[in-house]
Amino acid sequence: MASSNVPIITFFVGFLLLASCSLASQAKNSTEFKPAKELLKLRRIRAHLKKINKPSLKTIQSPDGDIIDCVASHLQPAFDHPKLRGQRPLDPPERPKSNESITEEMVESLQMWRDSGEFCPEGSVPVRRTTEDDILRASSVRRFGRKLARVRRDSSGSGHEHAVGYVSGNQYYGAKASLNIWAPRVTTPSEFSLSQIWVISGSFGGDLNTIEAGWQVSPQLYGDNLPRFFTYWTSDAYRETGCYNLLCSGFVQTNNKIAIGAAISPRSRFNGGQFDISLLIWKDPKHGHWWLEFGSGLLVGYWPSSLFNHLAKHASMVQFGGEIVNSRSSGVHTSTQMGSGHFANEGFRRAAYFRNLQVVDWDNNLIPCSNLKLLADHSSCYSIQGGVNRVWGNYFYYGGPGRCMRCP
Repeated sequence: MASSNVPIITFFVGFLLLASCSLASQAKNSTEFKPAKELLKLRRIRAHLKKINKPSLKTIQSPDGDIIDCVASHLQPAFDHPKLRGQRPLDPPERPKSNESITEEMVESLQMWRDSGEFCPEGSVPVRRTTEDDILRASSVRRFGRKLARVRRDSSGSGHEHAVGYVSGNQYYGAKASLNIWAPRVTTPSEFSLSQIWVISGSFGGDLNTIEAGWQVSPQLYGDNLPRFFTYWTSDAYRETGCYNLLCSGFVQTNNKIAIGAAISPRSRFNGGQFDISLLIWKDPKHGHWWLEFGSGLLVGYWPSSLFNHLAKHASMVQFGGEIVNSRSSGVHTSTQMGSGHFANEGFRRAAYFRNLQVVDWDNNLIPCSNLKLLADHSSCYSIQGGVNRVWGNYFYYGGPGRCMRCP
């Protein structure tokens, strides 16, 4: 009996050995697979960083931790675009004419990196350096620097809420406004709070063209809660084209004193000093490109008309105002603030504002906005209230705290 059991026992022991070897091999493969996947992601991130972080002529350390690279103008990210390769930045166009005598009495904000006293040399542009951490905060390398695609800006189901003034029904060739700077609280990294000008053409479907500029607080994009000067563009409703700042090819920077994506300083204080920036976007009558001016005469650069189809001609709508993302991460309305975090009816030194609202007409003239309409998607959470006077021209206050007694 004993001898007859030997083959069975031998077979059983052999089976156990094979099984344990197989399990060990699977465990080894699983531990190797994860690092391989992470390594591939890291390689993609580094390849992307190499693509957007161009060689620097000079590097400036900003007090807020940013690194500003002074990149030769002709090597900036814009000229990686297939339609722009081999080009160089264009000379400034004719600025829109204005008959307005609006008082510019507010103190202008600039940028924190300028506090170092250093500047980029002529022939270069300041570019905020992108880091591995910046990309790791994004949902994917492919979506880094892009807004989430959405069909309608005013859809209550999109998670985006607005308090805006807008004009439509004519052909628009630009827009101008001054807006004060705040540091609204953003409650989760995936949300943001911004204040900007939109220049829009096309439908709110897949062919939407927009040019955008203003300030924003976006922890996911920048890794902090500082208000930062930003730009954006898209020619297909945020789906595959366009990006923030210089994080893809497209926008051509021409100025060596303004870094797109850099923090703005100083900022307004509740019941205290108010600081704002003036922004002007207009279409060059000669070449058709859309130019951007920051502050008193600082030309930042331009969006080439070849990036667009509808905006290659003109805009059909202009919007001014605030936007937040409401992710409802706790199952209730977000506490992310818009503007100063206070409602419009609280007025000067308390609420955020836009003033001196103007548009550019077909003959390159700046004219006051007529038939300005005001809209708040959720007025119990973020409100808007406007008016006209001799000092501020067309203006409005806007914003709010998000979740509160009025906004459950």
